[in-house]
Amino acid sequence: MECKNNNESRSVTSFQVMPNDANTHGTLFGGKLMMHVDNIAVMAAMRHSRKTVVTASVDSVDFLYPIKVGSSVCLEAFVTWTHHTSMEVFVKIVTEDLTTGKRVLCTTCLLTFVALGSDGKPSAVPKVIPETEEEKLMYASAEQRYHHRLERRKQAKEFQAKLPLEKPWDRRRKTKDSFYPIG
Repeated sequence: MECKNNNESRSVTSFQVMPNDANTHGTLFGGKLMMHVDNIAVMAAMRHSRKTVVTASVDSVDFLYPIKVGSSVCLEAFVTWTHHTSMEVFVKIVTEDLTTGKRVLCTTCLLTFVALGSDGKPSAVPKVIPETEEEKLMYASAEQRYHHRLERRKQAKEFQAKLPLEKPWDRRRKTKDSFYPIG
């Protein structure tokens, strides 16, 4: 399979934060931002693999700078590294005050996607060739992050196996002192 440079997957989008996108503090809902992050990362992963992809994981996201109503948000994504069927995608989020032109890097995050073949099963993806300093920086530590994710996934599965699957309404106390009505 032919290798591709990072730039072939690069995807960029932007939007303006409207009042219905904001919380009571007048800043963008984190969940709204994550929707845009996942969407742009999917486009980068599909551009790289030219296949349907599914989100396998999202690394931690730290909201370092608030994004205010009226601001512009620009998201840039590219595939940083690949394994056999998975791709790590880097997303950078920058906000701009449209009245002053001040731009601030709000957050960055990494997502992992798995490419699917026409049979719906994981499918091989091309390797990447980093060219810019930013791409080389991301590529150099990607395999270490990959192994960390595998360990985190293993721990998550072990933890989830211990969780009960009872219905939430079966957990309520059925006494006269209960918050929930006796049913």
